[in-house]
Amino acid sequence: MILDFEPGDKVVNPANKEWGIGQVQSIINEKITVNFENTGKKVINSKNIQLEKYKKNEIRR
Repeated sequence: MILDFEPGDKVVNPANKEWGIGQVQSIINEKITVNFENTGKKVINSKNIQLEKYKKNEIRR
């Protein structure tokens, strides 16, 4: 699996938008460590959760 993220990228979890915008901290194999503005640091398994890059013009709810 090829991930289109690198440390520093801004991401959102479309299944949990209330987590807010996250910043990718590290990527090791399929594990992505992300620091989210509303829930803090989460380790995401990219096989189970599909993160999306944050778009600045995206409407947040």
